[in-house]
Amino acid sequence: MKQDIRENLALAFDTLRTHKARSALAVLGVVIGVGVIIIVASLITGFKATIAATIEGYGADTAYVDRFDQGPHVGRVPKQVRERPPLSLADGEAILASCPAVKQIAISTFNWHQVHSIRYQKNQVQDMEFRGTFPAYMEVYGNAQLKAGRFFTAAENDHHEKVVVLGENIATALFPTANDALNKAVVIDGSDFLVIGVYEKPPGGFGMQDEDRRVTIPYNTFMKMFPSTRDNGYRFLAYHGKLDEAVDEAREVLRRRRKVAYTAPDNFSITTQVQEEEQFNQIIGGVALVLIVLSSIGLLIGGVGVMNIMLVSVTERTREIGVRKAIGARSRDITWQFLFEAMTLTGSGGILGVLFFSGLAMLIPHVTSMKAAVPLWAVLVGIGVSVGVGLVFGVWPAMKAAKLDPIEALRYE
Repeated sequence: MKQDIRENLALAFDTLRTHKARSALAVLGVVIGVGVIIIVASLITGFKATIAATIEGYGADTAYVDRFDQGPHVGRVPKQVRERPPLSLADGEAILASCPAVKQIAISTFNWHQVHSIRYQKNQVQDMEFRGTFPAYMEVYGNAQLKAGRFFTAAENDHHEKVVVLGENIATALFPTANDALNKAVVIDGSDFLVIGVYEKPPGGFGMQDEDRRVTIPYNTFMKMFPSTRDNGYRFLAYHGKLDEAVDEAREVLRRRRKVAYTAPDNFSITTQVQEEEQFNQIIGGVALVLIVLSSIGLLIGGVGVMNIMLVSVTERTREIGVRKAIGARSRDITWQFLFEAMTLTGSGGILGVLFFSGLAMLIPHVTSMKAAVPLWAVLVGIGVSVGVGLVFGVWPAMKAAKLDPIEALRYE
């Protein structure tokens, strides 16, 4: 049996060497299909690692509260959701005061509908994450670490002080280095602010999220500048191991304060770290499914090409098949010969696709802000699928070769 396998493989590689150009064109679709698998798997692996690092940076025992549901939405948002009342400062304070499992809460206010700008001399940045918050922000957000300077105090918040903490990318866009930003006066929406700190860039992130574009000022200062602001969001920190209990307590407090009927659904959203990760995985899974379907089309085209080439090969080698049968080769031997040839052809294409596109995937982090890593399972699946394509699409040519009558085959010109 081993001898037969070695002979079939030798014949298969000999055929590949004899018809290099034809073989290369035949497996082009397989190479592309396997390449899509490698690229998709690499990007998904990078995205998942990035998302996990980003979410874990917030802290394992935290949950985010917002008036709108988090995650992807399909179609138009229902009217009853759009008309939910905003979360108030008092709602957030009530969670901290009334929920024994909640250790601390960071209440922040935003103006998402308004484009804000920050300027220092001739340098200006508009695309930023601008919020007003409390000193508890540093305790609740695990990824809120300072590269330089300090965070503002409760006294500075109470007295509406115009102090600001900048994200690393904002600081380096306005100043030569992050340290140069300290104790400088910047202009935010026409008001002068003193830079007292610069954040350390958090782990994770991709695309725009790879940049730390936070601009944080005291909550009361923000409300003084924008008194009509109604958007508040909370991230609360639960005592270790009590996150589920804290979520239930916070939900009960908010439902009671917002007068939600017993049978009515929540008119707010509470999302834990696990739920945030699941939502991202759903998005990535949907994208991956679409791309895998596209790779299947490439593999199908490649398989049809291989089948046509193998049918031509059977016709060209009819006399060879007749000679082999005349000297004692069985139909099973002929079948396996052509199946091995087809699998070797597509398997070689799979290996080429894995090597080329793995190299391409490893270049992605160096030429873009995206992260990518080639997982071992993708390499094994890519090679396995390519060999499987040869097995499936080589069956018909192999059976056709095996059924040839040896006498008629020897007469073939």
